[in-house]
Amino acid sequence: MAICINTGFPIFHDTGYFNLTNNIQSLHNYSLNYRSHRKFEAPRHGNLGFLPKKRTKHHAGRIRSFPKDADASAAPHLTSFRAYKAGMTHVVRGVDRPGALMHKREVVDAVTILETPPMVVVGVVGYVETPRGLRTLTTVFAEHLSEEFKRRCYKNWYKSKKKAYTKYAKKYSEDGAKDIEHELNRIAKFCSVVRVIAHSQPKKLGLRLKKAHIMEIQVNGGADAKAKVDFAKSLFEKEITIDSVFAKDENLDVIGVTKGKGYEGVTTRWGVTRLPRKTHRGLRKVACIGSWHPARVSSTVPRAGQNGYFHRTEMNKKVYRVGKAGDKASCQTEADLTEKGVTPMGGFVRYGEVNEDWVMIKGACVGVKKRPLILRKSLHVPSSRKHMETIDLKFIDTSSKLGHGRFQTAEEKAKFLGPLASKAN
Repeated sequence: MAICINTGFPIFHDTGYFNLTNNIQSLHNYSLNYRSHRKFEAPRHGNLGFLPKKRTKHHAGRIRSFPKDADASAAPHLTSFRAYKAGMTHVVRGVDRPGALMHKREVVDAVTILETPPMVVVGVVGYVETPRGLRTLTTVFAEHLSEEFKRRCYKNWYKSKKKAYTKYAKKYSEDGAKDIEHELNRIAKFCSVVRVIAHSQPKKLGLRLKKAHIMEIQVNGGADAKAKVDFAKSLFEKEITIDSVFAKDENLDVIGVTKGKGYEGVTTRWGVTRLPRKTHRGLRKVACIGSWHPARVSSTVPRAGQNGYFHRTEMNKKVYRVGKAGDKASCQTEADLTEKGVTPMGGFVRYGEVNEDWVMIKGACVGVKKRPLILRKSLHVPSSRKHMETIDLKFIDTSSKLGHGRFQTAEEKAKFLGPLASKAN
């Protein structure tokens, strides 16, 4: 062996050194391709974190956690809202993300339209923190409650006496509403979490629905609990709109129930691999459901059963646009000056027309058409550039969704087709 004067590296006159390096390289490649256990070769299918896979009890969604109330300097504000899924369409937008491959280029995005009629605040509830979690201290309701709200209190509204909250309303006329003020003062004095009770207005939707969906909405911000209570009381019997809670380019979480699929097998339900073609007695199965002992089937083994109609939360959905009721040019953009609303030609399939306020979010969301969803302010504040991007919409598609739509508006269709023979006379 000799040493090179210029580099200081050893010089081998035989081929042993080079053979050794080749062997090391081949061993390294082998170790990358071969893994020590079958769990690495064929990892399990499906996530056990969602067990049990059963139909939910919370058919209209349920907020399990609200965003942290950390900023006392912020004004009191609501943190969630009720929406109804109308359907999907697509938009063309410009990408504003310096350094990205698609920067200053146009992309087509799928979007979901959610109808969000104004909600009505009918009460406030205060919670006290205990070692075992939150405990309700007291609840205060407004004096006048709508029929939609009262209908939710009864199984059969037609046969009922319709007397809900009639005695409670008398508290406002007796002793100058001292009892009501006393309860509000208790919430302000003892409670750390304040939430308003609000309900949707299904009469504004054409959904054959008469019972309101009632939910609690947490009040965040405010210097103390008294500021939250005053804010909540100021909203009693008033409508709150979607634009007072969410704004364009904001990120939100969608909470709802997925589309139900019924009873399904293991291949569809868990995504397990199909067995070989010649397998006896079927191939869309799990070949071995466990060892002889323990003599029972483990809960981690994929089995057939209910699929879909699960309660799910989707995080950080981007808001592309918030539309107002009655705005006939709500889908107008700088690049597309056509006056058109968000309802496509012929209406949204299995939904109809969107006549109330609406919000457009990126991508798909859980549930079938008409399903009640909950929009919540993001639990985790997004920081990626994708979530911080400002959205510049160039075009919103309003062609028919019941086939291959050719026209964006009825005027465009009439101009192209000319006068109809039936209207000629």
